[in-house]
Amino acid sequence: MRKLIPAALALALLATVNGPAAATDQPARQADATGLIRVDQVGYLPGESKHAYLMTSGPAGRFTVVDGRGRTVLTGRAGPDRGAWNSRYPHVHDLDLTRLRTPGRYRIKAGGATSAEFEIAPSRNPAAKVLGFLGLQRDGADAVRRPSHLNDRAASVYAWPEFTGPDTDQIKGGLTRIGGPVDVEGGWFDAGDYLKFTHILAYVDTLLWAAQRDGASSPALRKEAAHGLKYLDKMWDEESKTLYIQVGIGAGDAEGTFVGDHDIWRLPEADDGDDAEGHQFIRDRPVFRAADPGEPISPNLAGRTAAAFALAAQLEPSRARAARLLDQAASVYAMARTTGVDRLVTSLPHAFYPESVWRDDMQLGAAELALAAQRLRDPRAGRWLADSARWARGYLDEEQGDTLNLYDVSALAHADLIRAIRASRAEGLAVTEADLVAGLRAQLDLGARRAAADPFRAGALYDTFDSVPHAFGLAATAHLYRSVTGDRSYDAFGTAQRNWALGANPWGVSFVAGVGENAIACPHHQIANITGRPATGAVVNGPNDAGLFEDGLGGHFEEMPPCPADGTDRYERFTGHGSRFVDDVRSWQASEPADDFAAIALYALTLT
Repeated sequence: MRKLIPAALALALLATVNGPAAATDQPARQADATGLIRVDQVGYLPGESKHAYLMTSGPAGRFTVVDGRGRTVLTGRAGPDRGAWNSRYPHVHDLDLTRLRTPGRYRIKAGGATSAEFEIAPSRNPAAKVLGFLGLQRDGADAVRRPSHLNDRAASVYAWPEFTGPDTDQIKGGLTRIGGPVDVEGGWFDAGDYLKFTHILAYVDTLLWAAQRDGASSPALRKEAAHGLKYLDKMWDEESKTLYIQVGIGAGDAEGTFVGDHDIWRLPEADDGDDAEGHQFIRDRPVFRAADPGEPISPNLAGRTAAAFALAAQLEPSRARAARLLDQAASVYAMARTTGVDRLVTSLPHAFYPESVWRDDMQLGAAELALAAQRLRDPRAGRWLADSARWARGYLDEEQGDTLNLYDVSALAHADLIRAIRASRAEGLAVTEADLVAGLRAQLDLGARRAAADPFRAGALYDTFDSVPHAFGLAATAHLYRSVTGDRSYDAFGTAQRNWALGANPWGVSFVAGVGENAIACPHHQIANITGRPATGAVVNGPNDAGLFEDGLGGHFEEMPPCPADGTDRYERFTGHGSRFVDDVRSWQASEPADDFAAIALYALTLT
């Protein structure tokens, strides 16, 4: 599964500058070296496995690790050739640093190259920076930077638009108002644009609550999760049984009578007073609903929205408030259409987020309902437990094949269903603990097989969308597996996925802005570009199919400074295995951040 962004939108997608154009250029510094070293630029815990990689065109010899004073602290011989990356770098050798356990800052020297700096530390973790990015994404009166889109407090509801084609968000024939006003102020911007999607926000908020429960809770994390929940509460109208799914439109209409969010480049607070001709849906953003009031809603939406409310109920200190949250979760969950399911509802157009599986969402929603009900001694717990097991059986039989990401939440659902089964000691369910453990193992084995054949131990695919969130999802799944089995067999694999995302990859880039010596410098993000303040903590897609770049990277908006300033692709020589990464404002294919990317990274990092 992948997030599809239609090729026709390439010129309209948003792009930005994050930090100076003259960002640290590790590849350029090492252009004359016979080799290049790739390492997790954040670092490693003292007791975990530690691997870096030497890319070279010739033979490999020994490597040396030096501390901040230049003193040698470790030497070793480069490991066997793990295979070619491309014709320029036909050899990639493993550098095993596992013996290095003393806390401190280090660099590796090998093949005429010196690595980026990394750290050995008991609790070296960039999760707080990723959480800070979600703060930057806030919309509404509670925006961290400046209030925006206050007109959303009285928004009109519109019928689903017709689009001019399956791979475009250009609207045909205008919009038809069918209701309102409704209050949809708040939430988070989806990505580098200012659209808001319930499909995304429910997933993000679910992971924020899960991170508190399963990882290291903090006041800042709880505050951000509460911000998301406040918005979900607005998107679900209990009285009319209506779920609102989207605020704003991507593009304007074919007739040119109005523009959409992707057609202009600006700061979000400018929208409320934008009275330019054709900007009526920028100033007063349309709202769309999942289904008519009281009608069944798409099960993927029902399941993940219920999961967010139910996870909040598990953590709410007030039993009365927890009970109300549980009832909200139950109400949304009960509205799911689970027979005759056709194309799932995610966004308008569907091509933005083309989800196709849904039993994992229903399994997760029911599992979280069961856990919340068990905590509150609610008699409905057994019913939801049986439901979750039934949906798990359906997923395992009909839908499995992906790993943890926006489009497949089964790994979290499996782990939480196991917890609910153990808490109840129920028997005769549609699945057993062993079935669910096997489901987790199947996802890890899928990634592990890819990693075994990849020079950099990547368990995600390089040549498709969402490689970075898939890597973080595999890291999280390794922890979930250990938490329910006690088996540490996949620990090293999970660590390697985190390492890959933070710099131990062919491009030597940390795909999290502001994290690491050579982090992405030019992600798509309007606020960062216009204000000149970096989008620290933004997590980007990462490498993608090289074919997606054949028609170019897209154009610049007039208001958008170029980044890099000279337009040079400093990573071009690392294109390989059918994939390419470009750190450029025009590179919508590789460098647009998104909330769902940040959420799975945050979850994985809080578990390590």
